[in-house]
Amino acid sequence: MKHEWRKHEKQFYAPKAKPEFIEVPSFKYFVIEGEGNPNSEAFAEKVGLLYALSYAIRMSPKKNRAPKNYFEYTVYPLEGIWDLNEKGRADYDGGFDKNNLVYRIMIRQPDFVTEAYAQEVISWLKKEKPNDLLNQVSFEAIADGPSVQMLHQGSFDSEPASFEKMQAFTEEQNWKRLSLRHREVYLNDARKTAPEKLKTILRFKVKK
Repeated sequence: MKHEWRKHEKQFYAPKAKPEFIEVPSFKYFVIEGEGNPNSEAFAEKVGLLYALSYAIRMSPKKNRAPKNYFEYTVYPLEGIWDLNEKGRADYDGGFDKNNLVYRIMIRQPDFVTEAYAQEVISWLKKEKPNDLLNQVSFEAIADGPSVQMLHQGSFDSEPASFEKMQAFTEEQNWKRLSLRHREVYLNDARKTAPEKLKTILRFKVKK
């Protein structure tokens, strides 16, 4: 049976449009970092590279390159961890300039993908689709741990309203948000979806 994250991992990918607590375990990701406006061509190129790596693994059986314990699955969604650079933090007043954003974008990989296999995939692409950005890609296990999340429906620019709800929920539960850094999980493609129909999971780390 094909593993579909939308159906089989609902706790991580199908929250309601209201804040909730979640414990996020360690997952494996291809990761690339950057700084600046996410509407830029440079950002789009990095996103494309992450998808190229992810589909190279998904389609590996067709090239007799499947790793041990491979199973059929749906490629996981794009995610991003967002923060502000020094200038952005100094100027922050509830709003910010997108040019001051710092990000780590990533796509989760199935558990059967090992560090060694991930490096093989990167090597294949360096030979078959050369791109200097491949030298910036890392393969990492990341655990968010205790977090608050909710589904945000609408444009990215309207996210502050959802973050306000998440912050209020956090304070009601006597928790504390750890930092301005947060994670976003993109459930649809912003390039092909009207802003008002976008669905994005917002998540930030908390502690008691």
